[in-house]
Amino acid sequence: MATAGHALAIRISAHIMTERPHRDFLNISDFSAPETFALFALAERMRAKQYTARSLSGRALAMIFMKSSTRTRVSFEVGAAQLGGTAHFLSPRDVQIGRGEPIEDTARVLSRYVDGIMIRTFAHADVERLAQYADVPVINGLTDLSHPCQVLADVLTMRQHLGEIRGRTVAWIGDGNNMANSWIDAATLLGFSLRLACPEGYDADALLLARAAEAGADVRIVRDAHEAAHGADVVTTDVWASMGQEEEQHQREKAFAQFQVNAALMSRANANAIFLHCLPAHRGEEVTAEVIDGPQSVVWDEAENRLHMQKAIMAVLMGGESL
Repeated sequence: MATAGHALAIRISAHIMTERPHRDFLNISDFSAPETFALFALAERMRAKQYTARSLSGRALAMIFMKSSTRTRVSFEVGAAQLGGTAHFLSPRDVQIGRGEPIEDTARVLSRYVDGIMIRTFAHADVERLAQYADVPVINGLTDLSHPCQVLADVLTMRQHLGEIRGRTVAWIGDGNNMANSWIDAATLLGFSLRLACPEGYDADALLLARAAEAGADVRIVRDAHEAAHGADVVTTDVWASMGQEEEQHQREKAFAQFQVNAALMSRANANAIFLHCLPAHRGEEVTAEVIDGPQSVVWDEAENRLHMQKAIMAVLMGGESL
C-alpha cells in the first residue's frame, strides 16, 4: 500500500517538471484535462491508422524493469518501433541499481545515451528521483503507488465503447492499490464519478482521496461491492494480491471474498456497462470466467489500447508532437 510520503511526491512532481526543459509522465495529473483529452484524440488517430508520422525516428527509449511485465514491455517496444524509434529492455540484471548504484547516477548516464526512460518498479519515490536527475523524459510504467499508463488506456477504452466519459460512473471493486489510486487521479482530472468498493484495511491512498475531496471530485469509498456497481457504466478490478504480496494471498482471499466480480454483481450495473481488468486475471478469484470472457468484457480492447495510449505519450514527450 502507498505511504503518505509517496503521495506527497505526487504533489511536488509537477513543480519539479515546470522547472525543467522537458516533461515527464509520472502521474495522470502531470497533464491538464485539455491535454489529456488531446492525448486521447491522438491515440485514437493512431488506433485508426490515421497517424503516419515517424515521430521517434532516430530516438531511443530505455526501459527499466525492476518488476516483470508482458503488456508493458511489448506495448512500449512495439510502439517505439512503429513510431520509428528503438526500445532497449533493461532487467534488474542489466542495470546497476540493484548492485548499489544510486538512481541519480543511472539517470545521468542513461540521459547521455537515450531520448527517454520508461521505468516499472516498486517505490514511487525511486521514479521521482530518476525523473529529477534525468535530462530526458521519464515515463512511469508502474509503481506501488500508481499505474498511470494503464488507467489512461482504460479511460481510452471507455471512450471507445461508451463515448463521452464526463458524467459516467466507474465502480472499482477490490484492493485500493496502484490502479485504484490512478483511477482516483483520473476521476479528479476528467470529471467522471468513481466508487471504490474496498474491504476495511485495504483502502486507496488517503492523501489522494483527500486531494480528490478538496477538488470537489465525485469519488467515494463504499464497503459493499454490489452498492458500488449499482448503475455503474464501468466495472473494473484487479488481482487480490499484486506482485510482492504473494505471501498475503491466503489472508487476502478471506478479506476479498465478498468482492468478486461475477454475474450477480454485473447485473447491478447498467445494461450496457463494460467490464475492465488490467490483466493478468485470476479467473475464479477477483473475477469469474463468465464475466471476463462474457459479452460485457472489453479487456482485449483495453490491452490493445496500452499500445495506442503509450505511443501518444511517447510521441508528445519524446517526439515533439504537440497537444
